[in-house]
Order: sequence, then C-alpha cells, then structure tokens
Amino acid sequence: MALNALDIAQVLEEISPVLRGGWIQKIQQPTPHTLVFDVRVPGQTHRLLISCQPETSRLHLTSRTLLNPPTPPAFCQFLRAHFQGARIDDISRVPNDRIVELHFTGKEGTRMIVCELTGKKANVLVLDAERRVLRDLTHQRDLVGQAYAPPAGRETGLRETQLARFTGAAGGEFPISVAIEAHYQDQEATLAIDRAKDARLRVLKKTLKKEQRRIEAWRDDLAKAVKYRDYARYGELIKANLGSIKKGSDHIAILDYFDDRLPEVTIPLDTTKSAQGNMDDYFRKHRKYLAAERELKPRIERAEHDLIILRQELKAIEEGTWTPPTTGPSAPKTNAMVQAATGKALQSGDQRRGPFRRFTSTDGLPIFVGRNARENDELTFGLAKSDDLWLHARGTPGSHVVVRLEKGNDPPPETIRDAATLALLYSDLKKSGKGDVIYTRRKWVKKAKGQAPGAVIVTQEKSLHVNLDKKRLDALKARSTHK
Repeated sequence: MALNALDIAQVLEEISPVLRGGWIQKIQQPTPHTLVFDVRVPGQTHRLLISCQPETSRLHLTSRTLLNPPTPPAFCQFLRAHFQGARIDDISRVPNDRIVELHFTGKEGTRMIVCELTGKKANVLVLDAERRVLRDLTHQRDLVGQAYAPPAGRETGLRETQLARFTGAAGGEFPISVAIEAHYQDQEATLAIDRAKDARLRVLKKTLKKEQRRIEAWRDDLAKAVKYRDYARYGELIKANLGSIKKGSDHIAILDYFDDRLPEVTIPLDTTKSAQGNMDDYFRKHRKYLAAERELKPRIERAEHDLIILRQELKAIEEGTWTPPTTGPSAPKTNAMVQAATGKALQSGDQRRGPFRRFTSTDGLPIFVGRNARENDELTFGLAKSDDLWLHARGTPGSHVVVRLEKGNDPPPETIRDAATLALLYSDLKKSGKGDVIYTRRKWVKKAKGQAPGAVIVTQEKSLHVNLDKKRLDALKARSTHK
C-alpha cells in the first residue's frame, strides 16, 4: 500500500531541512510514474524520488540508480526546461492529507510541484505563481490552465489507528528514507512479477490462437497442394502425346507407361489452352506441390513445437510456477522485473511472436529481422507499429529490419547503426562488406500493390553507409534471442 499521512509526515520531517535551499541539478523519469530529482546542497547531492505508482505512491530520498529510457518522456523534458537550476524554497505537507508541495524559485520566477500521493489517483502537477496547473504527470483530468484544487475523497486526518510503519531502526543519516526504500523495493518487485505475469498471460493466449490459425491455414494449403502430387506424371504423359492432342479437347485418354500394367488414364485438359499450355500447367502445379512439401511441412513442425513451449509456459502461469525472464545474466533481478511491468523494457510479447531473427541493440531495444519474403511481409505489416524504425539495404534484395520504439521516442544513434549493420548482413551486399542502408518510420512503408510478398514502397527515408564491423556483429549475436 502507499504511504499514509503519518508516513509522509515522518519522512518530510527527516528530509525537508536538508533539501530546503538546495538547487535542482538533474531531473530523470525512469518509469512513467516515477521522478528522480538530484538536489545539490553545499558539499553533497541528494536524490529525491517521487512515485505516483498507484500501489506504491511515495516520496523519499533514494540511493538507488534506476535505468532510464533512451529519450526522456515529455513530462520529464518539461520539468528540465522549467526546473533545472531552480532553488527549493520549501517542502511541506498539506495538513491532514497525503499531498506534498515543493516550492521553487527559478529563472521564470515562482513555481510549485504538487505531489498527490493518494494511491489510485496519485499524480504530480506543476503550478505557476497563481496556482494554475501548467502540466500534470498522469493526465487523469483536464486540468491544464485551471486553478488547482486538491482531489476529492482525501484522507482527512491522522487516524488514531495509524501507526508509524517506518521507525528508522537501521540508523544512518536518513533512516526513514532507507526503511521506506527497502520496503517498497520488495513490494514493487512482487507487484512487477504480478504485472509481468498478467501481461504475459494475455500475450500467450493471443499468440496461441494466432499460431493455431496459422497452422490450420498451412495445413489447408498443404492439403490443396497434395492434389498435384501426380501432376508431373500427367505432364510427362501429355508431353509424350503432344502431337495427338486436338485443339479444344477437354481430355485425353493415354496409356500410363509409368505403370507396369499399362492402364489407360484419362487426363482432363483446359479447352482454352494448347497441348503445350496444358503440359506446362501440369508441371507448374506439380512444382507447387513440391514447394509446399518442402516449405510447409517444416514450418508446421516448427510451429507445433513452438505451440508446445507456449502451452507449457501457459500451464506454468496457471499453476503459479512461472517466473519472468531477466534482461541478462548480470542484470539486477528487481530492476529487470520492475522495468518489465512498468517500463515495458522486456516486451515479452515481441520476444515470442513470429519466427523472426531477434536481437537486442546496444541501447537495449528489440530488433527483428525477417528471414524470407513472407516473414518480411509479416514483420513489416504485422508486427511493426507505425512509430517503429524500419530498415533495408538500398537497391538490393535483403531482409526487412524493425526496431521496436516507444511512441514519441527517437532511436539512439548506436541502435540505428546496430540495425543497419544487420540489414546489410542479411542482404546481397553481405559479400562486399559495405553499402547503404535506408531507414524510416514504419508508417512511411507501404505495400507494393500487385507485387510479391515483401515488396514495398518507401517514402521519406534517410540513408546510412555502414560496414560489417566484426566487433559490433559479435556483440549483436551475443545478444541474439533466436534459435
């Protein structure tokens, strides 16, 4: 549960005297509902954490270093523009409530940040000198431009039944903050596992249905192609009797010399085609059968194997034995789980979806690479979102490459170079070891009508010249998650 009014009163009594008069050195937003202010005071810097996560809304000093997104969210950018370098004049709690006000003086004069640590409706708002709302973190209400009013349904007093949960028994300079941080670090880890489990459960159920439909469609295609199994024999028989087939005939009766008994077989003919055209048609359909046998059977086997794995994972979730994946063997387990649930860093649904090659960029972003024309088409027009980054080697056959991006975020330069290197590697430019790669947002990639799967029309692209850097490739392959 979130901090109650007594908890807030205790922590403010501990940190307010230290932070008053300090100036804002740095502002970060590691998750959608968490802010961290680096406050410089004479001789040292303190880190103030404010969380509006409904189950764990709180305020305290922290010693942890949280991972941040490659591009700061819009609210964080707004705070940096208006509060970086500002002085903290006061920190106080609204009497008998869970609302904390931070008063600042900066280059634009007086400003205020209001922290409503009220559980499900927790929020952070920025006010001007007249206490009008300039911006709010969670966009719960249409507040911008309005005079600030505390939310309804507030805590109306320090109830006698409330006890001090954080006694500061650990000691140190800020014992209450240390106790709060330890408590919520464990609680957030548990909540993160629950959120990751729920999210993964939804993804699994959706993926299972989709994969089952795909397998059924492939089986239907295979069943249709099996009808053409004997068509090579028919083509050869027509070939041996081209001269005896009259134009406009709808069938021909021929001795089947492929059978030792030499039975007579009747082969249907298309009256609109010549004898040569009918022969070519039978050979073409037989090639279709061979291609289906060659491609669809292994594809169905792989998909059925993947279904077994997905069902095992679904069973583990239902039985309560499932644990979320980590971002790597050296990643802190708690941070990885928190990111998975709140920052969407793991994107577990993308990790399982499709048979694409999968990599992780230097900046920790997912990269997907198509293996063939059909996968290119599915990757670009199935998995990719409009704001994702799309890449392809210029002017040559090759794989489509997609980098998953959060909406509104720009791809970091090293991620672009990682993805471009993969686009070059999985193209016909691989042998030359260098070439140009185009990149754009997925929304500027359109299907080429009437063309084969994977054929696209790209607008507003940029270009990057890359070389196959062995060191970069080795690092990408080490972070690959495909089999």
